[in-house]
Amino acid sequence: MAFTPDGRPIPPAHADERTMLESWLEFQRATLATKVAGLDDRQVRLVAVPPSTMTLLGLVQHLAEVERTWYQRVFAGLEVPPVYGADNPDGYVLDPGRGAAEALARWRAEIDLGRELTASASLDAAGPLSAGAAAALGSETVSLRWILVHLVEEYARHNGHADLLRECVDGVTGV
Repeated sequence: MAFTPDGRPIPPAHADERTMLESWLEFQRATLATKVAGLDDRQVRLVAVPPSTMTLLGLVQHLAEVERTWYQRVFAGLEVPPVYGADNPDGYVLDPGRGAAEALARWRAEIDLGRELTASASLDAAGPLSAGAAAALGSETVSLRWILVHLVEEYARHNGHADLLRECVDGVTGV
């Protein structure tokens, strides 16, 4: 496996569909971790582009919630509470007592659980959507393939936010 200079795994140029999807998701996850690396708890809390309240720490927390939603709630059909409580269902709200290390550990734990839940599943295996999501999508279920593509897109979008936030925090840029 090849790696970028900053240590992110480069997805293979040729692979089967599942390997390709999972490799691109891992690359996007590693990109988020890179955007947060080396910053202290004050820096990950900085709001860089008012009036937005988005922060790097909020993005990590949000993506932990995204992982939980798509793997546990949708794919596995589990009824689990929001990662950061019912009053913070999207994960963006910061808690003064929770820093980057704790949020990153929670995010990684959600990733690990998602991997466990899908390890032996076919890309065609499906999970149930909420009534609202089903109405919007026009289907009561989505396949693991759909979930993986969606997660790559979700991370890529938020990594664009993270890149801008990081540049505002300390000037660091990069892919």
